[in-house]
Amino acid sequence: MATLGDVGAGQLQRLGVAAAVVDGRVVTGDVAVDLERGVVDGVGLLPAGRGLAHPGLVDLQVNGFGRRDLRSAEVDDVLAVAADLAAAGATAFQPTIHSATVETYLVTLRAIDAARSVAASGAVGGARILGAHLEGPFLSPAWAGAHDPSTLVPVDLDLLDALLDAGEVGMVTLAPELEGALDLVARLRARGVVASVGHTDADVRTFRAAVDAGVTHLTHCWNAHRRFVARDPGPAGAALADPRVTVGLVADLEHVAPETVAFTLAAAAGRVAATTDAVAAVPGPPGEAGPLRGGRLGPVDVLARLRSLGLGWDVVSAACSATPARVVGLGPRTLVPGTVADVVVLDDRLEVERTLVAGRQVAGRR
Repeated sequence: MATLGDVGAGQLQRLGVAAAVVDGRVVTGDVAVDLERGVVDGVGLLPAGRGLAHPGLVDLQVNGFGRRDLRSAEVDDVLAVAADLAAAGATAFQPTIHSATVETYLVTLRAIDAARSVAASGAVGGARILGAHLEGPFLSPAWAGAHDPSTLVPVDLDLLDALLDAGEVGMVTLAPELEGALDLVARLRARGVVASVGHTDADVRTFRAAVDAGVTHLTHCWNAHRRFVARDPGPAGAALADPRVTVGLVADLEHVAPETVAFTLAAAAGRVAATTDAVAAVPGPPGEAGPLRGGRLGPVDVLARLRSLGLGWDVVSAACSATPARVVGLGPRTLVPGTVADVVVLDDRLEVERTLVAGRQVAGRR
């Protein structure tokens, strides 16, 4: 293991932890970060302190958080969600716009871009604001789920270009069986945007054709798409069987049964991106909106629930950090010296003590 100074240190800071999760295994000892370069400088250092350092959590589907709905967000709302998510262990997230009118997509994309510029200036703290995830509007009315069917539209390349031109987009979820959908996939691929399948009635042949055209991800496996049966496994079966595809999974153990979560992680080992699918809270008792209308947990809660299934750190860390980061091209999310110091420090109850983005503390108790 690297020791303090092995990477060519600048201004160093020790995190004071007892251990760190490094490439899926627990390494005893403290972690040092180089504040000038924003990278991990050393792990396994003595003397050790308390708590566990884990690579920052990455969430690819955040529709809202707290009382803020990202569909109608203004700049301050996006920044507040970024701050709240950092307090919940995330170091990066995709603001997700769903079930919205075209005008709402356009306005919200501009607000997200403006918030990203403010965050990049260093004036505020919070999780990294990635390119937006557009969940729609090119989805199947047969599998609208929590979406308002009136907001779903036929394939329109000019509309897609208008959306992509309105602000930075990292991912678009679409239904590949729609007429002209493969042209959408090709356009997304050409523009460097992740094409994902979701809210779809696609059979295996259609899903495979979409992957051949450039689809690389499945949005919330098992939810809001054609069901898996033995002779027609649908999008879930096709994605689990295809090594070219990463699999999004709402891993709160409510959207998907614990046994199905464990099965998915085993079937697509190293290809599952856990997400909260978080939505803005509404007044009323917990769960009033229904478990299939978006999640209420933070990223660290999803991590803790995966650990409660008895899964090893190699599986959990990949699902919550490494794989989602890889999906959107963030680069390695690991605590190997020399890599970006996106870190969440957890206590013995797996609750967040503090969160660092590129070595800078953006949330925490100490």
